[in-house]
Amino acid sequence: MDSSEPIEAISAVTLLTVDMAASVSFYAMLGFRVVAGGPDAEFTTLRAGGSVVVPNFVNLQLDRAHDPTGPIWGRVIFWVADVDAVHARALAAGFEPAAMPADAPWGERYFHVRDPDGHELSFARPL
Repeated sequence: MDSSEPIEAISAVTLLTVDMAASVSFYAMLGFRVVAGGPDAEFTTLRAGGSVVVPNFVNLQLDRAHDPTGPIWGRVIFWVADVDAVHARALAAGFEPAAMPADAPWGERYFHVRDPDGHELSFARPL
């Protein structure tokens, strides 16, 4: 990495949830590992790959006033080893991805799925 770039990596993304138990279950079914908190917590941290030096986390913060039917803030994109395997895992868990995995013209294989609070997640891998 160029030493002139002060930003090294994204450490974590924090998403609001109105139902911590449903959100923790959703992420666990897709392969995220809870490292702090859990279904009954106000705040949960899940490991999303990374390394010992630069871990990547998804944080879930309980916010009972959040409106899951309102507009979403955007999308989180996770690179995974096998897009089709994660898609199959999502289907097996009863989730409804937006479409089958596809090869995109920008050079990634990907698919999208929404979490219980409407946040869009994309699982991708460079082709």
